[in-house]
Amino acid sequence: MLSQMQELVRRVQNALTSPWSKKTGRPKSCGLYRAVEVACMYLRQNCTQEFLGDLRDISQATVSRITSVLVPIVKAVLEEFVPDVENAIRMVKGRAVLVDGAITPCWSYAEHPELWSRKKGTTGFNAQLVSLLDGFVVYVSDPLPGKTHDAAAFTETSVAEIVQNSCGAIADKGYQGHVEATPRKTPPRGELSKRDKECNAEISALRAPIERVVAHVKNWKILHTDYRRPYNTYRDAYDAARGLFFFSITWGFE
Repeated sequence: MLSQMQELVRRVQNALTSPWSKKTGRPKSCGLYRAVEVACMYLRQNCTQEFLGDLRDISQATVSRITSVLVPIVKAVLEEFVPDVENAIRMVKGRAVLVDGAITPCWSYAEHPELWSRKKGTTGFNAQLVSLLDGFVVYVSDPLPGKTHDAAAFTETSVAEIVQNSCGAIADKGYQGHVEATPRKTPPRGELSKRDKECNAEISALRAPIERVVAHVKNWKILHTDYRRPYNTYRDAYDAARGLFFFSITWGFE
């Protein structure tokens, strides 16, 4: 069986509109296998292009061309591994789910003030995640502007529909009014009762798997540290990283 990287390179090669290495003209300084590795390293570690160039003994300009060309192709060839709403609904039938949101940070683009998240104190995008109680990932939403509160993102994405087709959901306080089981807030100028504190502790324990899911997704550092490339390239990078995440946990393990 091919390794995951070999399978990815095979898919990328089949998706290219022309051969990566042509028989005529100046040869590329980086073959297709190494080029796909560079694109994946960029998404995995969010390294600077200069660092990746030094690591692979190629120029920063070559790294820039590789990421510009291959990241959208990686996104396209891995779309089938990303669960859509219908798949997610099938997976949650008869089961309880966990819901959480995460900010994927990026630069402060002057023309996009909607990316500022007052809660997180940074600019970025809001991603919604759904898992089963054991942490099996069911759904990762498309990104919304960072200013979007989790409760609003719950209804603006397909997460609300997924939860409606489940046996119920558990989430943090940001989802109160939308999810059945959330921690209780401390009343104004009051205190939580002992029972409320115990209930909150139980909910926090049940939510631990979704917190690990968020950490696992953010192992793709392009979703964890500031995105530095132009704004109009972000969606391809997000989708490619999401595709690689699901590809890495499913292909070869079915």
